[in-house]
Amino acid sequence: MPEHTGVERPGGRTARTRRAVHDAVRELAGESADVTVADVSARSGVHATTIYRRWHTIESLLLDVAVEDLNVRAPVPITGDLERDLMAYVRQLLASVRATGELTFLQALQSAARQADSVAEVSAVVEPRVVQFQGMLDAAGVTRIDGMRLVEIINAPAYFWAQLGAPLDPDTDTQRLVETALLACRG
Repeated sequence: MPEHTGVERPGGRTARTRRAVHDAVRELAGESADVTVADVSARSGVHATTIYRRWHTIESLLLDVAVEDLNVRAPVPITGDLERDLMAYVRQLLASVRATGELTFLQALQSAARQADSVAEVSAVVEPRVVQFQGMLDAAGVTRIDGMRLVEIINAPAYFWAQLGAPLDPDTDTQRLVETALLACRG
């Protein structure tokens, strides 16, 4: 019997299970605002115990789907030109939080954080996004701050103002946020 390495195979059973569960969540969310693990289990054909073992709560599952969708819809640019990458990302971010219903990611994160047993549980879900930001910094040769700090510097003001009903304007606020991030990156 082959030894299990702990590495997820791209087309393996774990990937197929994750894809089936995520697809079920997206379908159910399109039909109703109230998505339950039982509904996801029935729609995906994946036993509820498996879903709970992997995601622990419905909120963590919803957040995992939101992060995946965000990574597909708005990938972090990584060209090695930090200012250009930040300008592109921040402009897109500010435009997206202005769109109706686009605070879904933040709401899912807040809900998962309230239900999580630890900060590490929530951090694990957003880790792929942090890794992308770290890739942006690495490509530009920035070592002064890490990916998580850059996520905080960029996303906090964008989501803060959007939550207050006064989202930042991509045309007037992108440059200001990028300048703040560059100051932190360059010291």
